[in-house]
Amino acid sequence: MTIIMRAREKNLLWGTAAWAVLASAGGGALAAGDAADDAESREGAIELAQLDEVSVYATRNPMPAFDYAGEVTVIPMDVIEDFNPSTLADVFDAVPGAAIGGGPRRSGMTPDVRGLSGEGVLVLFDGARQSFLSGHDGRFFVDPDLVRAVEVVRGPTSALYGSGALGGVIAVRTITAEDFLEEGQTAGVKVSSGYQSVNEEWRVGATGVWRSEDERVDVVGNFTLRNSGDIELGSGLDLPADDEILSSLLKTTFRPSDDLTLSASWMRYGGDSVDPTNPQGNGMAGPGNELVDRDIDSNTLQGTAHYNPASDLIDANLVAYFTRNTVTEDEVESTRSVSREVETFGLSFDNRSKFDLGPASLTFTYGGEYYRDEQVGSDNTTADGTRGGVPNATADFYGAFAQGELAVEGAFGRFTLIPGVRWDRFENAAPGDPDTSDEALSPKIGATWKPVPEIILFGNWSEAFRAPSFNEIYADDIHFEIPNLSVPGPFGPFGPPAFVTNFFIPNPDLVPEESQTWEVGAGVDVDGVIFEGDRFTAKGSYYKSDVTNLIDLEVNIPFTCFLTPAELFPGAPPCGTGEPFGNYSRNVNVTNAELEGVELEAQYDSRYFYLRGNFSTIDGEDVDSGDYVGVLAPDMVFVDGGLKFMNGDFRLGARVSHAADFDKVNDPTNARDGYTVGDVYAVWSPMSGPLKGLRVDLGADNVTDADYDVVAAGVSQPGRNYKIAVSWRQGF
Repeated sequence: MTIIMRAREKNLLWGTAAWAVLASAGGGALAAGDAADDAESREGAIELAQLDEVSVYATRNPMPAFDYAGEVTVIPMDVIEDFNPSTLADVFDAVPGAAIGGGPRRSGMTPDVRGLSGEGVLVLFDGARQSFLSGHDGRFFVDPDLVRAVEVVRGPTSALYGSGALGGVIAVRTITAEDFLEEGQTAGVKVSSGYQSVNEEWRVGATGVWRSEDERVDVVGNFTLRNSGDIELGSGLDLPADDEILSSLLKTTFRPSDDLTLSASWMRYGGDSVDPTNPQGNGMAGPGNELVDRDIDSNTLQGTAHYNPASDLIDANLVAYFTRNTVTEDEVESTRSVSREVETFGLSFDNRSKFDLGPASLTFTYGGEYYRDEQVGSDNTTADGTRGGVPNATADFYGAFAQGELAVEGAFGRFTLIPGVRWDRFENAAPGDPDTSDEALSPKIGATWKPVPEIILFGNWSEAFRAPSFNEIYADDIHFEIPNLSVPGPFGPFGPPAFVTNFFIPNPDLVPEESQTWEVGAGVDVDGVIFEGDRFTAKGSYYKSDVTNLIDLEVNIPFTCFLTPAELFPGAPPCGTGEPFGNYSRNVNVTNAELEGVELEAQYDSRYFYLRGNFSTIDGEDVDSGDYVGVLAPDMVFVDGGLKFMNGDFRLGARVSHAADFDKVNDPTNARDGYTVGDVYAVWSPMSGPLKGLRVDLGADNVTDADYDVVAAGVSQPGRNYKIAVSWRQGF
């Protein structure tokens, strides 16, 4: 007999449809104007009205986010700045069905989309894959000051991006020279500083921009320094934390002709912190969770070429990138030092060919991708210097994809059909272990119907997969130690007990996680609703996913380890170390799940006031056991609104997040109460006159100092937080 435990608490919930909640509130689809950027690989192809937010990653063909046959949210720079964020996690309230979890410490933050996390969410920085993953460390190594937009494609997207996109894609776009220079300007500068009280964080940053007079060459550079301390929680306790973050970006763009754009960039994130080995939740340092000096060194280098001659057949992008993410942990109370380094080299190509078919038009998008992940783990206390649970391994991925966008105009409106498919092959290797390989085919089809330009009906069906990672296949060495209570300790029956060890063991038989998802929805986009020039946009959907072969960590411990000698009985398996005694951990395909949910987002904007918001609910069930599965939040409503004064130079705003009680859990102790949290903020940013370029942000988050749990029961969030930021931007 063996005690078997699952590593993930699988909590999902389903609530009733609540379309009217946000429709009456007038909440938000986040369409606020983000000009497409030709310095990035796909953003120069079309021009849209200021309020039409451009999705670059949903179809690899720039299009209004509203027109996508699914759900995609683009958070532009002006909305990001209104949050005055310390981390990008601060802005994810603006995205239904997505969040940055892990807890209050920035070093443990990880993204979740539609109930999936970890390897189930693909993260891109300017198109470069971010493959660093660990059990407890974060993976969102980017400072908000470097970000011009965050795009969240919700739902499976393996038909375009291959492995890892079961839940969706989070794509970060970094700042460009065009974000700081107006027409005719050749140089610019921005300096900024800020402070927030909840962790006594202060920030300073500077950006410099140069552009040649013929606009053929431009350069943008930025550095941002943050320093913070312990976090004041709503519970009244202080969560120990000590962070120093230095971020930088250097990006240059060269346009040798009107047809060709070349660019290169280097983005670095350096983090130094003192916190527990596992910084997630509200965990404190102690035995088994030692206090460490954590050093994060994240680098992303990228080169792109965009070729778009006067031909409908060629609109091509070539992207090459290299990322290196290293996390080193030096234990404060000992000489032990461990590290994990993940390097990724990637190369991708895509092209768009357009055909005019009379009443119809066809855009054919196709391309290929190769990338290689390589991981090295180290531990200075092991005989061979390797780190348990962090195998030295490599993974190679090869992919090719094709997608069509057929649009037909007729008497009954505009119909668009978007079929696509991708083939992938992936190979894993580790010294001393068998190589593994597999293939996957990921089809998808989406359709939209716009009977009139203001209304859209849409649906999509897709298959997606997530390849088992080398961490899951080749996991080895020590997982943890436990006391052996079945025998007296080395110091007699009343002394400390003897210890036995639970070991990771590899599992080369792991198969990919797979999903089949269908989604239906509708949207409305109208102007002139109340005032001249105003606009209301809303879009919502229902989705259902069947996810098979979910990969989970199985922890096996002989039950006799927890018994005293008097309680043993004949034939009981002995308590001992490792696999021979059944004392091991391994990754296995264990769960077939059904996930379903509703998402709605909307926005109203006028010259006098604005209102945006969203609603999301989700449910998940293990079809075999009936248990709840997933990493999800309760039913959520978010509303952000404000008034505009002085022709928009001054704004007063407030945000409210409301969560229902969360009781659909397998363990009743993991249930948590609902909450309502409110923020207030003010922004003064003169658009003309001698103070043009100055911006002052004042605000208070969690104004009622509420004690509430988001990540898990008992994991209190930060309390009341006063914020101030001042920036000045000038072009020449």
